[in-house]
Amino acid sequence: MENDEAIRVLVVDGHQTFAELLGHALAGQADLRWVGHARTGQEALRLASEVTPDVILLDPELSDADGIAIAQLIRVRQPDVRVVILTAREDPTLISRATAFGAAGFISKNGALAEVLNALRTAHGGGMTVSTDIMARLLRSTSPATVTRTESGLTAREDEVLQLMAAGLDARAVARRLGISVHTCRGHQKAVLAKLGAHSQLEAVAIATRRGLVRPDRR
Repeated sequence: MENDEAIRVLVVDGHQTFAELLGHALAGQADLRWVGHARTGQEALRLASEVTPDVILLDPELSDADGIAIAQLIRVRQPDVRVVILTAREDPTLISRATAFGAAGFISKNGALAEVLNALRTAHGGGMTVSTDIMARLLRSTSPATVTRTESGLTAREDEVLQLMAAGLDARAVARRLGISVHTCRGHQKAVLAKLGAHSQLEAVAIATRRGLVRPDRR
């Protein structure tokens, strides 16, 4: 018997065997439901509209299209859909483009199945998951000239927003936590990015982590 409240997951990946294995794994989870598999960008657009997923697990390397552009278009049409990027490339540019449209996670294909399943659940709950190897790549790629500045220039509210961004929360979740509007929250996030010299939430967290602005006890 299917759980009507299960998280509906659409997988967009050109590798049939990988997708089938993931489908079997999802079938064994009471709170997750496989609702389709798209091999191309065009299939992803069609299925996203037909099956109305809660979360899309997407490999950006598609045969017929730019996967990030496809995900962005889906989000324009269905803004409540959460997108988790599953990639074999630890490319800061790709990650920056994905965070720009609100990607809810970045998972390495070299990671464990448990990490993928956790990322889907976290995304549905409004959070973000980043594989440790992807975060490490970002930490290595941030500019030393940027990360060695000792003063952040952040206001108290902006610092609060940064800590919640580092905890993986998106703008809506941060706004709820702080009791402010989403519009106001996004204004604070833009200020944080500007002051840290970052182009995305994930890059801001990487820079802040290297500068010691994010500490485990403050998350």
